[in-house]
Amino acid sequence: IDCNVKAVAVFTAASETFTRKNTNCTIEESIMKAKEVAKVAINKDIKVRGYVSCVVGCPYEGPINPQKVAELAKNLYDMQCYEISLGDTIGVGTPGSVARMLEEVLKSVPANKLAVHFHDTFGQALANIVIALQMGITVVDSSVAGLGGCPYAKGASGNVATEDLIYMLDGMGISTGVNLHKLVNVSHYICEQLGKQPQSRVARALPKLP
Repeated sequence: IDCNVKAVAVFTAASETFTRKNTNCTIEESIMKAKEVAKVAINKDIKVRGYVSCVVGCPYEGPINPQKVAELAKNLYDMQCYEISLGDTIGVGTPGSVARMLEEVLKSVPANKLAVHFHDTFGQALANIVIALQMGITVVDSSVAGLGGCPYAKGASGNVATEDLIYMLDGMGISTGVNLHKLVNVSHYICEQLGKQPQSRVARALPKLP
């Protein structure tokens, strides 16, 4: 508030074990804390974005019940989060499991209040995004060069690469206003600075342009 931020984020997860390891509290406690933050923020005209992690699978508990995800998403919606991001934190989702999860969530939260957040550990992120688009969700979290991961999800890759996402959306005739070649240049730059190779297939396929 003192820094005049425009938006804040609150987090929970659909796995009790992951929530304890990631935020050092129970799921119930995470929702209580989120409510406290949201109430203060909204009273100050600060937007609140909610996140639900492990919406398909958990590194400790395995597959997640879609009804649990829907319950948590509804909690965040009821506390007036302007958007709720559903995260496949370890990237185990497939079009089938993602569709089942989204079907359940959409019973209580409208599509225009949802976003999806897919890590690409098993190479399913783009396919899962297509499913989300077909179900009316139009906000997708992504990461340049596919950077990222999670310290409490061993083996999880970064979020879906923004370059790959934009290439796919361009091919589907969906306008994003993003210049793909400039984005690829950014991808190469940040990877050079970090001493990493881009995880994006598009960035690896396209050369850095002057």
